[in-house]
Amino acid sequence: MPFANFDNRHFDAAEKTAVNNALSSLEDALKEKQANLSAEERQKYGSVNEQNKLIINKVKDYHDTQPALSSPDIDWNEFNDDHDTRNFLQSTILRLQGLVIGMENAKILHDYDNYSAALTDYDYSKYKAGTQSIGFQPKVDELAQFFSGRPTGSTAAKPTEEEA
Repeated sequence: MPFANFDNRHFDAAEKTAVNNALSSLEDALKEKQANLSAEERQKYGSVNEQNKLIINKVKDYHDTQPALSSPDIDWNEFNDDHDTRNFLQSTILRLQGLVIGMENAKILHDYDNYSAALTDYDYSKYKAGTQSIGFQPKVDELAQFFSGRPTGSTAAKPTEEEA
């Protein structure tokens, strides 16, 4: 396991509440600022690629350093507000993506722990079923469906018709 002490990284009730409250607060803060675009709208408005962002930044640089060369037909306060908001959103998205990646990695490790423990329990159940302990055979039979193609304690112990 890549993190020997990872099994101690569980959330207690207060931590879960704090995370949920922080997410609710974030959702509330962003509620009026979000947009819901259709696929067609995403296609239409999503045309500002990296090359076009360079154009935007160059026009902004010219406006900031040589405003006399800027078009009077543009609301430059709105342009600057859009630019500032876009930069804020981009940096916030990057921060959130970092959190998502970290949470996905933590989830992967917890999934791995659960799966390893489930396999250990399955092996134990197969052993107990092999000793005719009451109740274990139905459990093994139920779990065996998830291991198609692999021999189980119950199927490995029973010879096929050809072997009999």
